[in-house]
Amino acid sequence: MTSVDPKNDLRAGAPAVPGAARRWRAFALLAVAYFMTAVDMLIVNVALPTIGVELHFAESDLQWVVTAYAITFGGFLLLGGRAADLHGRRRMFVAGLAVFTVASLACALATSGTFLIVMRGIQGLGAAAVLPAALSIVMTMFPEGTERNKALGIWGAVGASGATFGVLAGGALTRYGGWPYIFYLNVAVGGAALLLTRRVVPESSRPAARRRYDLPGAITVTGALVLAVYAISQAPAVGWTAARTLAQLTAAAALAAAFVVIEARAQAPLLPLRLFRLKTLAGSNAVGFLLGAGFYGYIFIATLYMQQVLGYSPMTTGLAWLIVGLTGVVLAGPAQLLVTRTSVRLVMAAGTTLTGAGILMATQAPVQGSFWANLAGPFFLTGTVTWVFIPVSIGALVGVSERDAGIASGLIDSSQQLGGAIGIAVASTVTATRSRSLLSHGHAGADALTGGFHQALWVCGLIALAAVPVAFLLIRRTDTAQLSTSRQDKTPARR
Repeated sequence: MTSVDPKNDLRAGAPAVPGAARRWRAFALLAVAYFMTAVDMLIVNVALPTIGVELHFAESDLQWVVTAYAITFGGFLLLGGRAADLHGRRRMFVAGLAVFTVASLACALATSGTFLIVMRGIQGLGAAAVLPAALSIVMTMFPEGTERNKALGIWGAVGASGATFGVLAGGALTRYGGWPYIFYLNVAVGGAALLLTRRVVPESSRPAARRRYDLPGAITVTGALVLAVYAISQAPAVGWTAARTLAQLTAAAALAAAFVVIEARAQAPLLPLRLFRLKTLAGSNAVGFLLGAGFYGYIFIATLYMQQVLGYSPMTTGLAWLIVGLTGVVLAGPAQLLVTRTSVRLVMAAGTTLTGAGILMATQAPVQGSFWANLAGPFFLTGTVTWVFIPVSIGALVGVSERDAGIASGLIDSSQQLGGAIGIAVASTVTATRSRSLLSHGHAGADALTGGFHQALWVCGLIALAAVPVAFLLIRRTDTAQLSTSRQDKTPARR
């Protein structure tokens, strides 16, 4: 195992690693902030019908309450990670948390659909600063080995449970307070975290680093995502072969290609392409993207099925999702242990197989379905998504030097969030296309809607299962074996 040049590593001149007690106090606060951003991805899901009625949303525009957040969140995570490396991670964490909290207050006070969507986008910008800063602080506080694996195992469990808890919290708050309280919750939690951060969280930065930004990279990658998601979401209405759809998809592809060219030539790239020489990092991000697309699309569609077909209230829908969250929490400890004792890719493959199987099982839920007969089994199975989130979080940081902690942290979060945004758009499009086709052939409304949901769930399940071969092909066994053999190693892992 070779060492990283100290001139290129934050260990040279970096603040001393805080003591164990302070590390875990700081970790708890950072995890709460992470949980809040994860919850916000889908906390509005069960409230969408209510929001649509009160703010007079068109049915086709409702998904943008979710995807506006996901697009800006995922699109600017890389820039947020680089800013954290250059300006100081705690400083960017505080700045992002302040933006997120203020935008949440604005969302709660929204009186029009357009204003709500814009504020959701600004919420995503704040979260894009919070999340990579928080995860890179965790990485620099805990040395690579057992202690970091434990921290990242908990971190992965927080992410896995955040989405399902968000649906539960959204249901309860909508039922007993009204949809604005979904956002007031963020204001309370964010305000408390802001007050405690400077006392609890240590700073880590590179004072001598030159502050250069890759704004062209940030603009092109975010523009590519926005165009792609918009084209996919509007395709059922305007047609997949329509000139407008093809032009938007072509422009998105051109912007994505421009992003790669910019990153290859930039002096301070937003995403240094050299990071992809780390096979485990590249594989973990590919799995994270597919997981985000399949799992978030599944939650979005299954939530609509429960409310629009089975007639569940927001509260009942939230309670139903509790099974997924609780299963994930129970399996978090074994997942972290298995990653250390076996390998990242084996646990990841097991988790994606079970999660994909659970999603596909949900395709059998009928129009007159019931929770225990048709949904409980799939929900228990998809609770194993923790076995994907945890190894993905660990694998994405294996072999990464501290100078790249922020960008690597932003990269894995960006992969999951961008996957989620595209997955929700694809699932919505598949549902709308299939449902309209069934209606045109004389099927009843509920039957047509259920048929659309079934086809969307098939797509989500197959996307999740596609991550299994990716894990075996891209993730190196030699890299993941280090997790069990270098438990007390204080130096960066071999590149």
